[in-house]
Amino acid sequence: MAGTGEAKKEEADYKRLNSFPLIRHTDMPEEMRVETMELCVTACERFATNNESAAKMIKESMDKKFGSSWHVVIGEGFGFEVTHEVKNLLYMFFGGSLAVCVWKCS
Repeated sequence: MAGTGEAKKEEADYKRLNSFPLIRHTDMPEEMRVETMELCVTACERFATNNESAAKMIKESMDKKFGSSWHVVIGEGFGFEVTHEVKNLLYMFFGGSLAVCVWKCS
């Protein structure tokens, strides 16, 4: 029983230590990057158990703020190859293993 408790504590510590956003790749201007990153963190925290709702929230907010044709993918263990408009791509990790990819194409 003690081993299970320690494993849960280590997992909780890992998630707490890795709850900051880690940008893997972006070509967005600084202001847009900061706003998008904060939006992604907010959505992932609000919908921690529902990636589809988090992606929908991010997409709708980006469409309103920066014009239409934004796309969002949230999940673990996925690969991608996308065509996007220049200066409109953000790929980041949040909470350790949760990846968020946001891009615009028209």
